[in-house]
Amino acid sequence: MEEQLKHSFWFWALIAAILLTQSTWLFLDARKRDSMPWFWGIWGLIQFPLPTILYWLIVRKDLLGRIKERRRK
Repeated sequence: MEEQLKHSFWFWALIAAILLTQSTWLFLDARKRDSMPWFWGIWGLIQFPLPTILYWLIVRKDLLGRIKERRRK
């Protein structure tokens, strides 16, 4: 029983480290690009890996900018 609790602690510690790292990176990168840093940072704390995937598609690849340009033409 004690060993199971020990593994459980390390599992949750790893999850917390992943979420905190993801959130920090999303916040800093979004702030650098002036693209809603608080939204991306908070969302990065809640879930993994969807915020990072969508951030790459929407902000880094500028998907929204391309869609707006197509509508203007």
